[in-house]
Amino acid sequence: MAEAAGTLIPGTGRPWWRPLASVWALCLVELQKLRHDRKELYTRAIQPALWLLIFGETFSHLHAIPTNGVPYLDYLAPGILAQSVLFISIFYGIQIIWERDAGVLAKLMATPTPRFGLVTGKAFAAGVRALVQGLVVLVLAALLGVALTVNPLRLLGVAAVVILSAAFFSTLSIVLAGIVLSRERLMGIGQAITMPLFFASNALYPIALMPPWVRKLALVNPLSYEVNALRGLLLDHPAALGLDFTVLTVAATLGIATASALLPRLTR
Repeated sequence: MAEAAGTLIPGTGRPWWRPLASVWALCLVELQKLRHDRKELYTRAIQPALWLLIFGETFSHLHAIPTNGVPYLDYLAPGILAQSVLFISIFYGIQIIWERDAGVLAKLMATPTPRFGLVTGKAFAAGVRALVQGLVVLVLAALLGVALTVNPLRLLGVAAVVILSAAFFSTLSIVLAGIVLSRERLMGIGQAITMPLFFASNALYPIALMPPWVRKLALVNPLSYEVNALRGLLLDHPAALGLDFTVLTVAATLGIATASALLPRLTR
């Protein structure tokens, strides 16, 4: 039976829901991976726990960083959540290279699913993994006494911020994978850019405390807008949520578009 009018993607002859089905399927695959291998989840919780327990507790007692009356541990927690999202997502391209080497990527590219559907699915799958990790960080923060919101709408906003941020950083990783084509090179580049991205943001301290040249980097760093949004939602900290969501949405969209264009290069 012919497809009903209005149910096909113009110019492709494909049902409009097929890319959405691909995104959903890839997210389910990611959940299955977490279900069968929970060790990674536990090991990845060690680093944020150390940041909160050691760095957060130490600087809370020093009172060295002005936070406008917010306890430093509370101020830090959203930054560590953002750090966890970054560290999980920035190496996602390694999985793409592994799938290329195993022949999985070529099979995915041969399916009717468009490239942007595959990349979007990968991006949101990274978001699912980041959400699970983020929940661990929030539980740790709550156990340490951080006054987090319990408002369901704000928590939904936090989930949206985490997914958008993970989508951007994972597609950035896929873009790098499409350029370097090697797991070893991608690992080196990922390690080289994660700490500059983290420290050139407002995750640990206000942007106003930074030297002028670092301040300029922080203002174009998507991680700063992620942290702003998380602080505004989790702590009711002053934040321009409209601007934050706009920056993260534009960054994720550009990341998906660029990664989609480079994806065929990985299969040559």
